This record gives sequence, C-alpha cells and structure tokens, in this order.
Amino acid sequence: MGSKLFLLSGANYHALSPQLQKEIYEEFYQFVYSPIIYMVKDHAATEDIIQNSFIKIIDSVPRAENEAQLKSWLKVVVRNMVYNYFRKTKKNRNEIDSESVYINESAPMSTEAASLEKEVELKLMTETISQCLNELRPEYKALIELRWKRELSYREIATELETTEERVKYKLYRAREAMKRTFSKKWGE
Repeated sequence: MGSKLFLLSGANYHALSPQLQKEIYEEFYQFVYSPIIYMVKDHAATEDIIQNSFIKIIDSVPRAENEAQLKSWLKVVVRNMVYNYFRKTKKNRNEIDSESVYINESAPMSTEAASLEKEVELKLMTETISQCLNELRPEYKALIELRWKRELSYREIATELETTEERVKYKLYRAREAMKRTFSKKWGE
C-alpha cells in the first residue's frame, strides 16, 4: 500500500475518519522527526515544530501530481518552520556578531568547528543582511558594497565617487546606521 501522506493532497483532512487522520499524522511524524531533531537537538522543540508544521500543512496543502512532489513540498514547509524556530528562539545569537558576518563574508566558516545549527543561523543571518541591503537607498547600498564587498578605502571611494573622504565617511556612517535599523527590525535585538 502507498503512503497515506499522499491522501493530504487529494482530500479534505478534516473530513477524513479520525483513525485515518491519526495514521496520516503518524506517517508525517516519522517522515520529518529525524531531520528536525538533527538540526534542533531538542525533543520538545522538535515535537512543537512537527505539530506546527502539520497544522500549517493541513490548512494549505496543494494538489500534487505524485507522492514525490508532495514530499518535496512537505520538506520545504518543515525546513521553513525550523528556520522560524531558530529566528524566534534566537539560539546562539551572542556567538555570531551581526556586523562581522557582512565584513568577513569571504572568510570560510569551518564546518568542523561549527554545528549545523550555527550554519543554519549564519545562512539565515546572511540572507537577512542581503535583504536589508537591497532595501537601503541606492546611494547607501553602493557605499556599503564599495567599502565591504570591494574593500575600497575611504580615499578610493571618494576618488571613484568624485567627492571628499569626509563626505564618504559621513555617508557611510549614515548607511551603516540605516542598515543596523533595518536589520534590527527583521532580526530582533
């Protein structure tokens, strides 16, 4: 017999019999428990993530052509719920300096020293920083990219923009402050 999970795609979950609902949930639980516990390393948090994911899934399950397509979608939903968990709990935030993530972007992160949890956290933070950068005024975005991506000095930036070093320092300060405000709104304190 095929997977009971595929029934989610074609039927209204709430209209199914309680026994079938239980079997679908148990199969979903078995399907996602291992990857979640591997990332979160906390049984209670894993249980919460599974339950919240399942509720989200039964409320918005798309029509899938086959079981593989449905399982791929389920994995995406669960992965996003794990990311949300890391954002909400702010685990190990004190160990990652938000300014150094952008400045030292080219420095490779040692996978031996960093746990999977830290890697996920760093990826989320980097994505958030990129989003914040894209939301800045174009002038500020250009200054930040010249300073930290291209690693130009104040003098080199001033020459390229045909302005003074003092003006570059002032505008770069304003750009960093705008970036910090935007980042704080998205990421939290």
